[in-house]
Amino acid sequence: MKAAIVTVGDEILIGQIVDTNSAFIAKSLDRIGIEVYEMLSISDDRQHILDTMASLQDKADVVIITGGLGPTKDDVTKKTFCDYFDDELVRNLELEKHVVELIEKAMKRTASQMNKDQALVPSRATILHNAVGTAPGMWMEKGNTVFMSLPGVPYEMKHIVEHEIIPKLVEKYERPYILHKTIMTYGQGESLVAERIENWEDSLPEFIRLAYLPSPGRVRLRLSARGTNEAVLKNTIESETEKLKGLIGDIIVGYDEGETMEVMLGRLLTKKNMTLAAAESCTGGQIAQMLTSVPGSSAYFKGGVVTYATQSKIDVLGVDKTLIGENSVVSAAVAEAMALRAKAIFGADFAVATTGNAGPLKGDADAEVGTVFVAYATPNGVFSERLDLGQPREKVIDRAANKALEKIYQEILKN
Repeated sequence: MKAAIVTVGDEILIGQIVDTNSAFIAKSLDRIGIEVYEMLSISDDRQHILDTMASLQDKADVVIITGGLGPTKDDVTKKTFCDYFDDELVRNLELEKHVVELIEKAMKRTASQMNKDQALVPSRATILHNAVGTAPGMWMEKGNTVFMSLPGVPYEMKHIVEHEIIPKLVEKYERPYILHKTIMTYGQGESLVAERIENWEDSLPEFIRLAYLPSPGRVRLRLSARGTNEAVLKNTIESETEKLKGLIGDIIVGYDEGETMEVMLGRLLTKKNMTLAAAESCTGGQIAQMLTSVPGSSAYFKGGVVTYATQSKIDVLGVDKTLIGENSVVSAAVAEAMALRAKAIFGADFAVATTGNAGPLKGDADAEVGTVFVAYATPNGVFSERLDLGQPREKVIDRAANKALEKIYQEILKN
């Protein structure tokens, strides 16, 4: 089975908002074995919507359209549905009752006629109940394609997908199984990982596909299996994962999308009953942000400080002014001093520190743009490493932060 997702709205096309609806719908469909083969974003234009629906007719089994279903005049999807299906709008009294109750009881105001007109729907449409909003979803069929129209408001769309669309699709269609396995790796780039597993990748069964999903400091490997026998798919994926572990087990840290380095690091610190602190310069608080994005991180992350300017390293952390003068603010000596001071100030077992030149200008130091020193203070001492990360600025910051977490994770494993 194949599906297409269409988002309607000029606000998406001009970059005013980011389309998160398509990602949610795609994941929801994937879980029940429906493959999304196309995503489109189109304008709030009647003819554009009609042309898009016609182009997908009988090419996709399922077409889900979000947006354009509000009470205002620029919301045209419902009327366009009528045009495409040669239908007419009729007032659904049960739907109108829901709209009035939602507005008057929940929102504590009188429902206007414009609000009540949300109950106007194509006469042949199957209504997809929107329990958390006034704009209903619609299900209509033509030829071999089911067209569904949903409101663009994310929480309303999600509710309808979860409680209306997915159950109906499961009931209507026989679907294959689609299983995924994600292997989280750290410390090596995509090309190097690919070289290490080339022979294994070439020998994968035809029903399993491998995707590389790189980001700064990490590469996710996603195995996707598709077929009619769920047990065979599960067993084969597990078998191939074990083979992969034998090839790159040294850089694998998890087997789930949620097992990021910050999650794994927190789990390790919790297990060992140890704590961590951070002193950041060029990373600007990104290390602390990554660590505190994990629920419960206050149990092991003692705190962090961003000493961005040279003077703040002296005034806040207490780094020796002479040390900076002799070595430069971007140096191994200063990074190590920052890590040691953070460890002492916060009373942590471990600390990481960054100082560098992320660019685009050199700032207070003579170091080349892209030069970063990361230091690690441990119960057994302190050490640092130099990273030459090039440009652009965002890449330097991301890679330095990821490297800091990766390295301190390795050090904690030793203790």
